[in-house]
Amino acid sequence: MTESGEVLRAEKVTKRFGGLVAVNTIDFTIPTRSIVSLIGPNRAGKTTFFNIIAGIYDPTAGRIDFRDRTMIAHARRAWLEPVLWLVLPGIVAALTILLGILGAPQGTVILGIFATVIVLLVTLVTGVARGPAYQRFLARFGVFRSARPNDMVVAGLGRTFQNIRLFPNMTALENVLVGMHSRLHASWVDALFSTPRNRSEERTSRVRAEELLALVGLAGQGDQLAKNLPYGDQRRLEIARALGSNPALLLLDEPTAGMNPAEKVSLTGLIRNVRESGVTILLIEHDMKFVMGLCEVITVLDFGQRIAAGPPEQVQRDPKVIEAYLGHGAVGEPGQ
Repeated sequence: MTESGEVLRAEKVTKRFGGLVAVNTIDFTIPTRSIVSLIGPNRAGKTTFFNIIAGIYDPTAGRIDFRDRTMIAHARRAWLEPVLWLVLPGIVAALTILLGILGAPQGTVILGIFATVIVLLVTLVTGVARGPAYQRFLARFGVFRSARPNDMVVAGLGRTFQNIRLFPNMTALENVLVGMHSRLHASWVDALFSTPRNRSEERTSRVRAEELLALVGLAGQGDQLAKNLPYGDQRRLEIARALGSNPALLLLDEPTAGMNPAEKVSLTGLIRNVRESGVTILLIEHDMKFVMGLCEVITVLDFGQRIAAGPPEQVQRDPKVIEAYLGHGAVGEPGQ
């Protein structure tokens, strides 16, 4: 559990593409260990908002806190970041030059040059790493850069895609192993010399991958090429690969697309099992029967704005939701 009881909180998130406002000042929360859905008519802004959460798009305004840490926000004063990289090295370099002018001993000047190089390297390395401490340091100067997709994965977010994006010529097991890359610690040196750490990680990773394949109903199919699996199994494999990064929040982009009714029923059970394992679920879906039978909280978007949010029973009776899906006039006057 996070301190707030929410795995994700979005505040006043807006995204503009030129003159088009795709997402308009949306507030949105995801309670920890819940199953939440984002729905709405076509072109309502669902996928854009989804991609902002995943770190693919930067918002034009607003921010997203993930696991009690600001991960995504409108970039502010980003031009100042490289200047900050030069402040500390510049100060040390200036002192070194001053010492030389004042006739300090040669050893002191050499030490100053060495210190300048070290400070410059440390500043550049921390800048490239962009860890939490570095982000907090930048925030003191009003500088913020939004997290990239890989940053979100490292922070604990996994996702699947509306159009299946497996590695078709790799086996199911290899696809899941690829999803684990952000949690592995062995370096290229370990791999080159086949160190004990590398061999140990390979063994534990394969065991974990087999467990994830079993969780999604693909036990014993690890050696099958991804492209040879039935469509429904490929959907399941994408979920297993996303779970390989050990996410706290799993984003499912239209997970039932192309599935038959039996596969949808099976997927419902799988998603509930994933939630029971401690993972929070956010999904975009057009199948309203699937959504109403699975999700605990539903948020509805229309023309980039949130028009309703709440449990399924409340949302499906909301006049704004009915009008968004069926058109103006679909809601009768009181008493009709």
